[in-house]
Amino acid sequence: MNSPKQPLTPSQALNRAAALCARSEQAPGDIREKLIKWGLSANDANQVVAQLTSQGFIDERRYAKAFVKDKFAFNGWGKFKIAHQLRQKGIPTEVIDDAMTVIDDEAYRQRLTELLRAKWRIVKEREPRAAWAAMMRFATSRGFETGIASECVKTVSRLDVEDY
Repeated sequence: MNSPKQPLTPSQALNRAAALCARSEQAPGDIREKLIKWGLSANDANQVVAQLTSQGFIDERRYAKAFVKDKFAFNGWGKFKIAHQLRQKGIPTEVIDDAMTVIDDEAYRQRLTELLRAKWRIVKEREPRAAWAAMMRFATSRGFETGIASECVKTVSRLDVEDY
């Protein structure tokens, strides 16, 4: 039979968490949860997080910027969805606002337009209002602002008409 796992000591947990943080950016809240899962008390977990932060293994600003870049580039998320997820991870608003500046406005519109072109191929045969609504729902579900979404939907549907 397997014996139950022994909880980690704060020193062991610090080493394990430092190795994890060295591999990829981590949110302080995520590390705190892992530490508690590994058997540390909340107080010990907070101390380990503070130590990792002071040693530069954890940095909220660096994490937020990396998160924004990744979710925008690889997941195609808009600013609303990215900001919401960062707030869920306990990242302060001023850090989120600063991290959002890594997204270039032109690249933001271009990415949404690319996503909408792919969606347009699926919905363009629908009644025009239904197609418009589907495109807007898609864009807003990805976290893009309605104003920008509306502009990009117009652009994509206009390009399709011009192709004929």
